[in-house]
Amino acid sequence: MNTIVLNLEAIAHLTDEQFYQLCITNSDLNLEMSAAGELIIF
Repeated sequence: MNTIVLNLEAIAHLTDEQFYQLCITNSDLNLEMSAAGELIIF
């Protein structure tokens, strides 16, 4: 399985609620948010 790391810091600062909604909307993906604000998709 491939892992993709996106640094969203320059364009978006997701709140916990926004990240939760992103996860619900994309339930077929495994999403994680790092402490540095990186969106990890695996």
